[in-house]
Amino acid sequence: MTSPLTHSAAPSPAVRWTPRLWGTLLVLCAAMFLDALDVSMVGVALPSIGSDLHLSTSTLQWIVSGYILGYGGLLLLGGRTADLLGRRQVFLVALGVFALASLLGGLVDSGPLLIASRFIKGLSAAFTAPAGLSIITTTFPEGTLRNRALSIYTTCAATGFSMGLVLSGLLTEASWRFTMLLPAPIALIALVAGLKLLPRSAREENHAGYDIPGAVLGTASMLLLVYTVVQAPEAGWASARTLLSFLAVAVLLTAFVLVERRSPSPLIRLGVLRSGSQVRAQLGAIAFFGSYVGFQFLTTLYMQSLLGWSALHTALAFLPAGALVAVSSTKVGAIVDRFGTQRLIALGFAFMALGYALFLRIDLDPVYAAVVLPSMLLIGAACALVFPSLNIQATNGVEDHEQGMVSGLLNTSVQVGGALFLAVVTAVVTAGAPAHATPQAVLDSYRPGFLVVTGIALAGLLITLTGLRHGRSRPTVVVARSTSTVREAEAERVPVRD
Repeated sequence: MTSPLTHSAAPSPAVRWTPRLWGTLLVLCAAMFLDALDVSMVGVALPSIGSDLHLSTSTLQWIVSGYILGYGGLLLLGGRTADLLGRRQVFLVALGVFALASLLGGLVDSGPLLIASRFIKGLSAAFTAPAGLSIITTTFPEGTLRNRALSIYTTCAATGFSMGLVLSGLLTEASWRFTMLLPAPIALIALVAGLKLLPRSAREENHAGYDIPGAVLGTASMLLLVYTVVQAPEAGWASARTLLSFLAVAVLLTAFVLVERRSPSPLIRLGVLRSGSQVRAQLGAIAFFGSYVGFQFLTTLYMQSLLGWSALHTALAFLPAGALVAVSSTKVGAIVDRFGTQRLIALGFAFMALGYALFLRIDLDPVYAAVVLPSMLLIGAACALVFPSLNIQATNGVEDHEQGMVSGLLNTSVQVGGALFLAVVTAVVTAGAPAHATPQAVLDSYRPGFLVVTGIALAGLLITLTGLRHGRSRPTVVVARSTSTVREAEAERVPVRD
């Protein structure tokens, strides 16, 4: 059985959007909304948490990093587990764990316990995210119907991220604990609804056992990579500790690749990466989220530390970007159908780079409508175009039994990109920190970080443009044959329309 990794989508059969189908999508959207909400909501609450629990700055970092560590480190395992054990079962169990961890995080009075609860939440999100995405791609036929569903689904992630900023500003005024507790009831409601609405999925029956060595090596390498990147700014990028950690990551990844090449039931079938479209989707995800996380981090520091804006004021400054994404959610699928993912991703990265570049005009007394708002609108338009298109491009043409694997790989790219480039931007800004911290000197130290963010977006644009050139010169793509008995994927050629 062949598994084309990318091709022009055939028209979807006429399938009505029944109430049950809408309900299924809403349950999955709720989980994605919570994942994004939890990432953004904790940031504003950190000062209150540190004051209440008497935590140092380095310990506070781990409240954020603990979530990223669990999420980014276990996504590959989460995606393959959904394929093997059943997407519905994995999604619902992980969602229940997420709800319990949220409740625990809001009740603890200890820094280590709070960090542990955040790690557990990240771990559970590492299973809900790929399972949820693969449920969509196996429930909605490829083409117009799936594109619409994915555009709504990915919009919920962007909306959750934006709403997290606003809600955290409001809730922290009462207590930081509410920021931890809020996801719990939403997750429980989604869990109850999911038990009724989510389609049952069979376990993969014809797999040749479980890839235990691959799971151990893949999980260990991702955990160590995220941990090393998170710790590098504090330990020093050129320190022996950081260099040895990166060397250990390289050794683990090399061993992982060797194991996957020989495994009859690999955690990641390396044949999927023979598709240029798939590789561009993964690299685009790294550049997209990495640049945005770096931008948000620097902009939050600029607005609160230099301009003296409140947490709520800062959140409202970001709101136009999130609002634009939410408003466009029902339209993106139709635009993808007409123009294709590559063109929309390229246009989105162009908007994103322009938005970041325009933000370099900031000073110590900016006029919001003239300086900040244009960047926010351009970045919002970029998010509306790029994120759904990346999800569609990564999952199109992949067989149902590998949707969880590809979804886990895409989400891993997103999280690793965020962790990696946030650390890079932080290191650049820290290296340029002034000895005499006047407001203007601090602002000047931020500018190299914004330049790095702009460069990352431009790199994403260049990667995408290679796909457009490829499409004009070579009207075929490579697809990989997926079997449990053949170790090396066979190559075929099929027509494709960009």
